[in-house]
Amino acid sequence: MKVITIGKRLVLAEQVAFVEPFDPSSNPEFKPEKDFKGRVVLLNREIVLTEQTPQEFAAEHDLHLFAEDGVAVNRTIRFKIEIFEPTENFKPVRPYQTRLKWSDLAGDEQSKLLVTAPETVIAEILSAKTETPGPAKRPARRPARGRSGSRRMEAFRT
Repeated sequence: MKVITIGKRLVLAEQVAFVEPFDPSSNPEFKPEKDFKGRVVLLNREIVLTEQTPQEFAAEHDLHLFAEDGVAVNRTIRFKIEIFEPTENFKPVRPYQTRLKWSDLAGDEQSKLLVTAPETVIAEILSAKTETPGPAKRPARRPARGRSGSRRMEAFRT
């Protein structure tokens, strides 16, 4: 279990869904004392601000970075990937192509839109998962030697 310290906050690494750039100008009323550069979004959509850029955070904590979006995702989360198409009610300014979906701790579905093409997202997430080392395998056990089967006794008999 890896714990990440973000300011005064301790966060379990497996609780991080993704990290995206933080733009302080998006909320002019918010005047932080520190120069925050990234938003760490947890599985439950709770947000923790960090002074690291998403690129720095990804490198330090082994997240996968989608350079086109500047978004780093947690390699251990099982994401569903969908093609994003704007609807009549939701037409974002940015040319989003992909929707990442995951389940939060309560089982509710959460999502994040990306500009990166869905084929690229799939290829990068799959290659990132195959590159991560799996758990170490236990060495095979030797077969039992039976009732009279110590090696010392076998050597004595021959």
